[in-house]
Amino acid sequence: MPAFTSEPWTARDIPSQEGRVAVVTGANTGLGRETARELARAGATVELACRDHAKGAEAMADIHAEVPGADLRVQELDLSSLDSVRAAASALADRYERIDLLINNAGVMYVNPRKETADGFEMQMGTNHLGHFALTGLLMDRVLAAPAGRVVSVSSVAHKIRSRIDFDDLQFTRGYERVAAYGRSKLANLLFTYRLDRRLRDAGSPASALAAHPGIAATELVRNLPGPLRLGASLASRLQNSAAVGALGTLRAATDPAAAGSDYFGPAGPGEAVGLPVWVASTGRSHDPQAQDLLWAASEELTGVTFSI
Repeated sequence: MPAFTSEPWTARDIPSQEGRVAVVTGANTGLGRETARELARAGATVELACRDHAKGAEAMADIHAEVPGADLRVQELDLSSLDSVRAAASALADRYERIDLLINNAGVMYVNPRKETADGFEMQMGTNHLGHFALTGLLMDRVLAAPAGRVVSVSSVAHKIRSRIDFDDLQFTRGYERVAAYGRSKLANLLFTYRLDRRLRDAGSPASALAAHPGIAATELVRNLPGPLRLGASLASRLQNSAAVGALGTLRAATDPAAAGSDYFGPAGPGEAVGLPVWVASTGRSHDPQAQDLLWAASEELTGVTFSI
């Protein structure tokens, strides 16, 4: 375990991000909006990469109202469509010679009944992992061009829940169950992070890949919870992190000078449910190099995207 200080880490600890470029997926709401807001407050140029351009524009106006002079743009990005991912990556690469922070935040949760992306992927695996895999690969040259680029993927404590990935049925066509599908996609986020960071280290790159999770946070994702869980979440709202606090793990992974590749941050409270971000451990399954390699190979084949490292 890294030797981080035991002092609480908050948005006040974010160092200046002046001169840095950040891309935040799903930045129109919840964790993504709070992440974009704090990075902009710290001086970064922030791209709000959102499926709905109009909602992204609303979020940009909201952030501008609180952070006058913030350098913000909106990029349309639908992670459930590889055509959209490729178009967004091309536009971003044309705009920026380097990307210092790529924040893979967007996601869908507990989709039921089973749905597929435009490319025929199971919706949760396709959006939460494969879309971000493709986006990261297509922007890798820009991340590598930064002095010390970071790729931060947002996972979940759900990576521990019914999350064994069946590589013979990656699209969950047999016996689909939404909780298990979400857990698999969040495990995939970590397998991807650790494999990407290993590739970066092997290439001698100063870039790194890290991950974070928000614990139980008050975001729009709870709308897809099963009925009893949604009611429980409502009753337990005082035991949830706000979106602003939930985003702190992502922000720490992105900006803490002491953070290093493959670090994983989550809330300090019991069960990693609530609290300020600290270094946390993920499951042994997420560190399985064979599973990492299998997922990487499958992701390349499915998306048609290969990495430049």
